[in-house]
This record gives sequence, structure tokens and C-alpha cells, in this order.
Amino acid sequence: MEKVMLIVNPSSGKEKAKTYMEKAEKVLKNRFGLVEVKLTEKGGDATQFASDAAEEGFYAVIAMGGDGTLNETINGLARHEKRPAFGFIPLGTVNDLARSTGIPLKPHKAIKMLETAVLKPMDVGKIDNQYFMNVLAIGMIAQAVDQVSVEQKTKFGPVAYFIEGLKAFNRHELLHFKIRSEEESFDDEAALVVAGLTNSVGGMEKWAPEAELDDGLLHVFILTKLGFIDAANILPQLVKGTLKNANGVEYYKTNSLEIEASGEGISVNVDGDPGPSLPVKIEVLPSHLELFVPEKQNKKKMFGKLL
Repeated sequence: MEKVMLIVNPSSGKEKAKTYMEKAEKVLKNRFGLVEVKLTEKGGDATQFASDAAEEGFYAVIAMGGDGTLNETINGLARHEKRPAFGFIPLGTVNDLARSTGIPLKPHKAIKMLETAVLKPMDVGKIDNQYFMNVLAIGMIAQAVDQVSVEQKTKFGPVAYFIEGLKAFNRHELLHFKIRSEEESFDDEAALVVAGLTNSVGGMEKWAPEAELDDGLLHVFILTKLGFIDAANILPQLVKGTLKNANGVEYYKTNSLEIEASGEGISVNVDGDPGPSLPVKIEVLPSHLELFVPEKQNKKKMFGKLL
């Protein structure tokens, strides 16, 4: 029998988390035997619960909530030398990690998946002294998205991000960035910098189609132009999965990065939430966690690589 912790954010998924909690607990008990359920009440709870699970030798930690809950859980696990396996049931607004791994977006299907899910290595990013699972964004659009409240997310879903982002987009504000890595350097104005570990950013699953869960790389996009005409040219490329070829976009891959920018109080949006202020140092921790993914999806990827 293995001991598993189920961390539940009761305010996620338009406050429907508790309706799925009992079903998830039952599935986990049938597979692993022992399940300890923890309900978050405030920011930081998921991180503390996950850290406790690592220290107490739990086999796995399963998080039920949005991207913020998942990020907190990963921050609790990634800091330890011996880390439990990680799994999740998506209940958020965007659910980028679920989109990039083939984990069902519908909670009841994600719970069902855990009955036969298999483990796959997963990279984790580190920015200064905190960890992230999916994406970093820097620029005035990212700053605007940080202002989206929990109430707006609950009421409007992804549209809330679009509304705030559009306001900043209309202002067409640029920052002067200095970006350094072993592969490339950038010292110029840009509207937005996005560094992702996975293919999905803001619910757009073809943002970085080359990205793999365990490729050990950050996929860096620098958007130097972002007016209406530029956006009209970029959108078709984004739909096709060829954003890196669009005019006004610089793209490269790296395993570490340093970023600074003009102005004070410019912060990094980390997995959809406000993060540290610039300057920052970023690195990839290759295959740092083991993630539960759908059995069929993992077999398909393995078979593709053999071909």
C-alpha cells in the first residue's frame, strides 16, 4: 500500500472542487490504498502540504485546482531531494499544463485517468528562489493580466485575461530588455517576452509545438512589435504553430536565461500569477518530477519516438 496526498483548492473550478473530491479520493484509495485529503484555505497552503508530504515519504501528491494551485504544489515538491510523484485534476481557467500533457480538461475524466495513469519525467523551471511548471511572461500585457482578480476569473473565465490584455495591447507600450543566455543575447525594445517549458501558453496549444515535457529547454519568444497590424500578421502563424517564423518575433531555445528591463517594479508573470521583479535568473531542472499522464497518450509518444 502506498500513501498519497490529495490537495484540494475548494475555490477552484467556480467552487465545484468539493463535488469531485469524494470521487477522486475513492479512485486513489482503490489504486494506492492510503489517501490523506488536505483542503487549502489561503495562499501557500498547497506548498506547505506538498512539502510536508515529501518530508514524510508520501509516494505521490495529487493536486485538484487551477494553475495557481498546481504551481504552489510544485513549489512544495521541487525543493526536496526526494520528491513524491505528482499528479493533478485541472479545475482552473486556462489549464495549460493539462493541455500540454494530454490530461483531460474535464475533471471527471481526469479523475478516471488516474486509475491507469503512468509516470513520465517532467522538467521544472526555477526563477530565482521559486519554481514554475509552464510559462513566464514579461511586458506590459503580462503586467495587465496580473491585475485580473479571482472574482473576474470566476465570472468571465479566460475572457477576463483577454479583456485586461487588450487594454495593455491598445496602449502599445514597449520595454527595453536585456536578455542573456549561452545561445543568444537581446538588447532592444520589445512588447512581450514569453519563456515556456511546454507547448501551451494562455490556452493556445500551438504556441511552441516543438516543446516537450522533458526536453530540458526553455522556449523563448520575444515579440518586438505588437500593434494591430503586427497582431494580424502573427495570429495566422500562431494558429498554424509557426509563431517562431512570424515577422517581429525572435525565438530560441536555452536551458538558462537572465532577464532585466528598463523601469522599476517590472515583475514576471509566473504560471499566470504575479512573480518576482526584474532582474531575474532562470534555469531548467531537467526531469525534476515524475508526472502522472494518460497511459495511451504516453504510449503514443514513445511509439512516435521509436519511428
